[in-house]
Amino acid sequence: MGWKELATVFLGLHFAFVAYVLFGGFLAWKWPKAIWFHLPAVGWGIALIGFGLNCPLTYAQNWALGHAGEPPLTRGFVDTYIEGILYPERYVHVAQAILALIVLVSYVGFFVLRRRRKSRAEAVSMRGQRVS
Repeated sequence: MGWKELATVFLGLHFAFVAYVLFGGFLAWKWPKAIWFHLPAVGWGIALIGFGLNCPLTYAQNWALGHAGEPPLTRGFVDTYIEGILYPERYVHVAQAILALIVLVSYVGFFVLRRRRKSRAEAVSMRGQRVS
């Protein structure tokens, strides 16, 4: 594998991470323990946006691009590949609000389903105790 291909792998990992932050909460609907992996991913995403941190994947991609003789990214991943392409730059706050809403919906659904499962389990348990 060459350096340019490695940079492409880091690019793919970036897209996968962003997709996981957005939609990973829905995985917890099927696999409840997945929420414990999603919470830190969302926290990291919020920290990146809120504090203007640089993602290690950006550093890795720039490192691979440098070894491939390519120029590094002059902006972050979202600024380079998403903002201005998937939505106009002037709507960045609207896009962030929509993305936050997607995560919030996944968490509300997770807790609703969790409560239903717990209620069902308690009902089954109660039926088992009513032996005459």
